[in-house]
Amino acid sequence: MYLMSARGYFLSRTQGPNAMNDKTDIVLLRDVVKAYRRGKERIEVLHHLDLAVRDGEFLALMGPSGSGKTTVLNLIGGLDRSDSGEVIVAGENLARLSGGQLAKWRARHVGFVFQFYNLMPQLSAERNIGLPLLLAPLSRAEREKHVRVALDIVGLADRAKHKPSELSGGQQQRVAIARAIVADPTIIVCDEPTGDLDRATADDILSLLKELNRTQGKTIVMVTHDQKAAAYASRQLNLDKGQIVSEMGVAA
Repeated sequence: MYLMSARGYFLSRTQGPNAMNDKTDIVLLRDVVKAYRRGKERIEVLHHLDLAVRDGEFLALMGPSGSGKTTVLNLIGGLDRSDSGEVIVAGENLARLSGGQLAKWRARHVGFVFQFYNLMPQLSAERNIGLPLLLAPLSRAEREKHVRVALDIVGLADRAKHKPSELSGGQQQRVAIARAIVADPTIIVCDEPTGDLDRATADDILSLLKELNRTQGKTIVMVTHDQKAAAYASRQLNLDKGQIVSEMGVAA
């Protein structure tokens, strides 16, 4: 698979035996149950949830606080494990992976975008973006090329040496998106990616995500409270009390 910028550079990822094609469910949650403990109380967040996400889809997850949408995102991204049921992402049943195997799987397959950017303040934009590549079998020259491509894609080639404190909120989120795509992941998971931005800047970030989905074929799963943000997705699911209560197509 290749990721190409508008200027014709490429990032490549070696395809393994579980490589997905355009008509495959890249995410499958089957009969998933997830609960947490609050003191002696057991709180079940997901109730026998079934969910499928197609390769190349842009999915928005919505719902009230406590509905389970961030839990779903964490399961898809391999940040948490279900109590029962199956979580299959990019052809891998995540329950079968050890902690070390799961970390390697995440590094290869998942790019994360968070509401508050999670950038290292002491590092420049280019060094923040390059962090996921430290786990990849690449030379320094190859890592630098990947970073340049990612910066070019998000439109921040002229901000490579700037630290987060020298960037606007929108620029910091673009750096976070570049970091998410630099290793050419199978799927991008976004948790309220525009929650800390004004409307105009949020629209710029959402347009960038939609462009990555449309032109690069990136699968994106985004949690949001914002109906205007959800409108950028190709499909919207609404969760309540750990179950899907409605579904609709959104964008053409």
